[in-house]
Amino acid sequence: MKRPKLKKASKRMTCHKRYKIQKKVREHHRKLRKEAKKRGRKKPRKDPGIPNSAPFKEALLREAELRKQRLEELKQQQRLDRQKEQEKKRKLETNPGVKPSNLEPVKEEFGQGKAKDKPKSGKQNPKKLYCQELKKVIEASDVVLEVLDARDPLGCRCPQVEEAIIQGGQKKLVLILNKSDLVPKENLENWLNYLKKELPTVVFRASTNLKDKGKIVKHLKVRKRAPFKSEVCVGKDGLWKLLRGFQEAYGKAIQVGVIGFPNVGKSSIINSLKQERICNVGVSMGLTRCMQIVSLDKQITVLDSPSFIVSPLNSASALALRSPASIEVVKPVEAASAILSQADARQVVLKFTVPDFKNPLEFFTSLAQRRGLHRKGGSPNLEGAAKLMWSEWTGASLAYYCHPPTSWTPSPHINEGVATKMIQGLNLEELEKNNAHSIHTIRGPRLASSILFQSSGLTNGIIEEKDIPEELPKQKEKQQQEEGEDYSDQESVEEAAEKSSDMCGAEEDWEALPEESQADESALSYISDKMIEEEDDAYDFSTDYV
Repeated sequence: MKRPKLKKASKRMTCHKRYKIQKKVREHHRKLRKEAKKRGRKKPRKDPGIPNSAPFKEALLREAELRKQRLEELKQQQRLDRQKEQEKKRKLETNPGVKPSNLEPVKEEFGQGKAKDKPKSGKQNPKKLYCQELKKVIEASDVVLEVLDARDPLGCRCPQVEEAIIQGGQKKLVLILNKSDLVPKENLENWLNYLKKELPTVVFRASTNLKDKGKIVKHLKVRKRAPFKSEVCVGKDGLWKLLRGFQEAYGKAIQVGVIGFPNVGKSSIINSLKQERICNVGVSMGLTRCMQIVSLDKQITVLDSPSFIVSPLNSASALALRSPASIEVVKPVEAASAILSQADARQVVLKFTVPDFKNPLEFFTSLAQRRGLHRKGGSPNLEGAAKLMWSEWTGASLAYYCHPPTSWTPSPHINEGVATKMIQGLNLEELEKNNAHSIHTIRGPRLASSILFQSSGLTNGIIEEKDIPEELPKQKEKQQQEEGEDYSDQESVEEAAEKSSDMCGAEEDWEALPEESQADESALSYISDKMIEEEDDAYDFSTDYV
């Protein structure tokens, strides 16, 4: 009878066998590495994100976008607070007579002011905050660049702001004709000759395709290609030489303020000068909400500013084109009708490929049918078509132009003395040569393919906070009700406009959701918090899903 094994078999082996196994393992690993090297690295699988079947998908994305915007604003505010603290410390260090006991009250006052500003920012009218930030930029600037849309330069000028700059003392005012690739060359030359009679003018075309700050881009061995039209910046060298000339004339480091109406390209110009995407830019109007400091080099610092506040006394077309949607709620049909009334109807028909129309409602009906914008039941969505037309007109893709006035008349706030003072110490020949080179480089649209637009002249703005009219609570309730009714229509407009809707109205849309969706608010916030914690660092919701 065989005895059972009481102990397990030993795992000991001869050295020859152990070394042989180790050798085989090394060879196997070497073979795997060789094959992996031949195949190359596989791209990481992209997360599909939120599925379309998920409930409240668009509300989740809007909430995530709003949260990101708040974080960015908070970071900017913290950066400004740190800069203020550093400036105060430097001032105290330069004055040796100040006792160290005086440092504590300064810090306490600074802390109190900081704490007081926080509750005010939530209750205060955003228009008043815009005015405060704009005043800061104008007061701190030695040179002010007023950015104009080349499609309607006269409509982008604000006489109240220009007058405040001229009265501010030894400040230089320069006009920047941005988006100059959206107008015919002949029209651009005519506007340049008209504007340079009053103030120095620079032809510019900002680059819109720049790398984000801090983003690491891996350079792969790919075939070189010609840059896109949007990647090329025109007029940068001329503007740099102009700013250098001003800096040498002042004999010290200068600060350059960039101001203008919404969507004229203020932040894009700063990004083009810096050659990286530092300032937040986008299709929606009124993205810049506070002063932002960007240093180009040791001698030149640029200050980005919020947009001008449009006076309600302007014409309907000026209010439609120059009012940021994040501040003022624009009725789409009225705004688009005002724009349409001042455009050449024949060229509008050719551009939008719709049949002839007798009134704006007929045009919106044809445009809705053409773009597939329908309500429930198959009726055309007129408000959706009006929003689509308004977003294309205020965006940076539609080519239209205005004729300059036939006879030149100087502005009431600019006389001969002011004009000579602005060009003092400036090399005009070099500026004209740079502008001529920029016009020659730009590939503008043909005159036949552009839409002729009748400009409404100078646009009046508001600088003083006391002049801003306060909205009544009843008007706010009506606006929220109207937005709640059109919530379903806005989704189809966003898809048809190819991601050109305004994300700044997301809070109002969320408030206008039905009661059933508001009942599930706790579950929705829990889901959104989880998704944002996991994917906020890796993905950009505003560009991928909205």
